[in-house]
Amino acid sequence: MKLPAGAEPFANGRDADVYALSDGRVLRRYRNGHPVRDEAEYMRHVAKYDYPVPTVFEVDGPDMVMQRIDGPTLGDAAIAGQLTATELGELHADLHRRLHAIPPPSGADGLVVVHGDLHPLNVIATTDGPVVIDWCNAEEGPAEFDVAMSAIIFAQVALDPAFAELTPLLREALGSYLAHSIDPTPGLPAALRARSNNPTLSSEELAMLPAQEALIRSHL
Repeated sequence: MKLPAGAEPFANGRDADVYALSDGRVLRRYRNGHPVRDEAEYMRHVAKYDYPVPTVFEVDGPDMVMQRIDGPTLGDAAIAGQLTATELGELHADLHRRLHAIPPPSGADGLVVVHGDLHPLNVIATTDGPVVIDWCNAEEGPAEFDVAMSAIIFAQVALDPAFAELTPLLREALGSYLAHSIDPTPGLPAALRARSNNPTLSSEELAMLPAQEALIRSHL
């Protein structure tokens, strides 16, 4: 998909860059050429059930043209004092409840649509409510796995010395999230294994997984 000459991304993730287009649209492009077809199909699937997700307009290899969503992330909103830690946890629990109520594309019993990376920086706080972005890890699986994965990510930031000023906020948000969610215990071992195989994590981040598990279990 061709971009205007000299176009520069206005946002960068670990794997992708986002470019502004006209008419309230953006182009999200994976730097490694990863195809986005499956990701787009999950976004389109949950949108049919009125789940808050950007509208997908076009897909081409590693490129996805979708609706531009304006607003701070829930993480930024919480840091700015626009959300309490309790509200942050409750919002994530509610987003997971709503997602896991959607039948999976295959219709398989016991499985749900798993986002796999639902955390405060992957939810945009818009004037119409929260919108969930970054569906590259979406798949079908058990709801407990999805809840456990989000808990791990909350715990990771809460225990990271680089974000020590956020530790009280994230610890409280994690407790709120788990208090309003289903019990993630059955999905925790698989989520920890998946996290340990995540190639984007540093060796320091991987070394913190046991402490993250301990923090999560202390809230259960």
